[in-house]
Amino acid sequence: MNSQATFWIPAVLRALLLLGAAGAVAYFWGLTAGLAAGLVFFIATSGLQLFYLYKLGLWLDKPESERMPDGWGGWTEIFARLYKLKRDDEKNQSELAEWLTRFRQAMSRLPDGVVIMDDVLFLEWCNPISEKHLGLSLERDKGMRVTNLIRHPDFIDYIILGRYEQPLNITLKGRKLVIHLIPFENRRQILVTHDQTELDRIDAMRRDFIANASHELRTPLTVINGFLEIALAQPELDAATRQDHVRLMAEQGKRMQNLIDDMLTLTRLESLDSPLRTEVVRIRPMLEQILQEAKALSSGKHNIVMDVDGPDMKGNTDEMRSAFTNLVSNAVRYTPEGGSIHISWINGENGPEFIVRDTGIGIDPEHLPRLTERFYRVDKSRSRETKGTGLGLAIVKHVLLRHGASLNIASKVGEGSQFKALFPAELAVHSVS
Repeated sequence: MNSQATFWIPAVLRALLLLGAAGAVAYFWGLTAGLAAGLVFFIATSGLQLFYLYKLGLWLDKPESERMPDGWGGWTEIFARLYKLKRDDEKNQSELAEWLTRFRQAMSRLPDGVVIMDDVLFLEWCNPISEKHLGLSLERDKGMRVTNLIRHPDFIDYIILGRYEQPLNITLKGRKLVIHLIPFENRRQILVTHDQTELDRIDAMRRDFIANASHELRTPLTVINGFLEIALAQPELDAATRQDHVRLMAEQGKRMQNLIDDMLTLTRLESLDSPLRTEVVRIRPMLEQILQEAKALSSGKHNIVMDVDGPDMKGNTDEMRSAFTNLVSNAVRYTPEGGSIHISWINGENGPEFIVRDTGIGIDPEHLPRLTERFYRVDKSRSRETKGTGLGLAIVKHVLLRHGASLNIASKVGEGSQFKALFPAELAVHSVS
């Protein structure tokens, strides 16, 4: 039986039943009584239909709050189908809400900003990254026109002119952003923002690294080539002068070797193919060796003392020695004759700490954030005098990062500096003496 028969067959049967009942009354009590009975049956049936229509109207006005009414006859099937449609609609709404939640969660985890606008640029939704990039707030700005919220002239021109084939590159709130606008459906648009700041910074660092490395290598090469040209052009040079030239070339060659060694060390530390190989680092013998090297570098010009009152630790001995040696040798190089240097290894509140304090020339606060950049020099002329490669603190930073540690720098011009390497407590090995 098809769905239409479900409705008209019971209706025909009820109509035949009423006619039969009216005919029976007319047969026994006369035609007038039969007509009266038929009228009563018709009025009762019509009233019942009107009652169910009223109940249906109440439910249609508030389907979410009113209970689905029960029915009789054909109304049973009508209400059953409406109930099924309501359940299907609720299920679809629930699935749609679940997919929308998943979509928003996925968009919220994207590294790029996503803004959904309608066709007249009113904000409908945005993820947290776009709030950070563009200064928006979904809670505060929803329903407002995006061009009223972001008042950058280039951004407004890009949005209004509709030239979306090429992305827009702007600097907004100190960030270099790449912005794409993508039409979405008929009445929506998606704005995607990508933060280019870090990539630009890394690219600038790469260019600076190449330029600085070339410069640092060119200087000793120029000296060596100059002396070699003199040797070729003046074979009659006396032995003392020739020996002096050879000594200077050897110094410059050593300088190039140190620079190349530091560059290779940095490359290895930064390489993902070079995982940290840990062992128990015996701190006291390592620091005693570093102390002797520092005194040799100082040549008795400084008062250098050391305290070791901390545990051994898990880490890489060669990397730790490289980092600690760089910190100590820097203190020696940048402390004037007669100054003092204090080296200490302690068990701090949050883990082992390696501290180097000096009474050196000190560093202006504006330079502190950039000290660990490759080839960054506070005083270039002073750095050349001390024969540093400009990579020492960069090496220190990467060694500490590989060990989950951090570097804290405090300094005052003319009073000295303190470099403190802070290691996680879980690296401490208290059982090894």
